[in-house]
Amino acid sequence: MSYICPICGYDKLEEIPYDKEGNPSYEICSCCGFEFGYDDHSEGKTFAEYRQLWIENDCKWFNEDERPKNWSLKQQLVNINIFL
Repeated sequence: MSYICPICGYDKLEEIPYDKEGNPSYEICSCCGFEFGYDDHSEGKTFAEYRQLWIENDCKWFNEDERPKNWSLKQQLVNINIFL
């Protein structure tokens, strides 16, 4: 089973970002590089603000080796109900 990153819509997270009690997984998204439990506390930004920064940085992949060959930002953002 895989999970969706609420920042960028990447659908291959190995752990749920936050459990039912709100505890973070500390997993780092291979796409946007967001670390659940770290970036959300240390940066003090909302998911939307972090997403906007990622987009402004040309949606650079954190782990380029995991980027799908036919990757589409538009298609990926649909996973989090954002339509460009």
